[in-house]
Amino acid sequence: MTNPSLLIDPALFADEAISEETRTAVAMVEEAQKRLPTIMELGAQTVRDARKSGEGLIADEPLSPMAEWRTIKANGIEVPVRQFVPDTVNGLYLHIHGGGHTIGAADSHDQMLSKIATDLNMAVVSVEYRLAPENPWPLPADDCEAVSVWLAQSIKAEYGTEKIVIGGESAGAHLSAVTLLRMREHHQFTDFAGANLVYGIYDMSLTPSMQNWGDRLLILNRPVVEWFGDNLFPPDRFTLEEKRDPLISPINAPLHDMPRALFTVGTLDPLLDDSLFMAQRWLSAGHHTELEIYPGGIHAFDILPIKIARQARQRINKFIAECIAD
Repeated sequence: MTNPSLLIDPALFADEAISEETRTAVAMVEEAQKRLPTIMELGAQTVRDARKSGEGLIADEPLSPMAEWRTIKANGIEVPVRQFVPDTVNGLYLHIHGGGHTIGAADSHDQMLSKIATDLNMAVVSVEYRLAPENPWPLPADDCEAVSVWLAQSIKAEYGTEKIVIGGESAGAHLSAVTLLRMREHHQFTDFAGANLVYGIYDMSLTPSMQNWGDRLLILNRPVVEWFGDNLFPPDRFTLEEKRDPLISPINAPLHDMPRALFTVGTLDPLLDDSLFMAQRWLSAGHHTELEIYPGGIHAFDILPIKIARQARQRINKFIAECIAD
């Protein structure tokens, strides 16, 4: 079933749509970032180490005793993954973490992923893909593709199910979309049950909301995104036109044979247009498409202790459950 349209209420973007709770949380994040060195000043490894030790604005979640590491091999490469396997398995969620392709890790969302596993009776596999700048494009995407190939070949024997939902946040949403395209183009595999695409970047040449954002730092701003981009696509190796390639910028790709999708974004996210544009393209390709827009939501708003974060997590989990139930 496909949606007849994506009707977006303009009131969602009005200043008065932002709750006082959300407004206060955003102000606290913005003020904290003014006091802290930027990610460009600290460097990727320093930020990775800080997140692991529970420091910084976005710290890794506590580790789950349910999780375990394993290494898979496909496409001639080995990739570590973090898996969560409940007693009953009705489907599998292939998770790809965010972090600008530069920070983050497969064990950074243990609490969120263990909740999906236990509440939805789903196995979860999170990809420990190689990070830029040490491992520039296409290596992170190669790792995600390899895990998907392995799952396509082994999911029934390994987990007792054949239903796969793919998804991730920010860079993870980008890599999820790229992986869907690579699996279709390289392996003729189009059997994903759904795609959970959370405040992703889908145009590496930058959509208008990102180009026009400026220096205001709400987790992201234009300088931060451009720094992430230069880490992943070294300017001496990638031209702007090359970054528009459909297998790099999925917004430019033909989107036939894609699964149903949920796009999630906040109105104060510099990457707002990426979700708005990509959702419309997904819909126009004839797929069931849902778009959830949260007033005042900044990038990574779903980790904040506020109502819209809880609403977003609940809506995402409901969508994933619906994908494996159909």
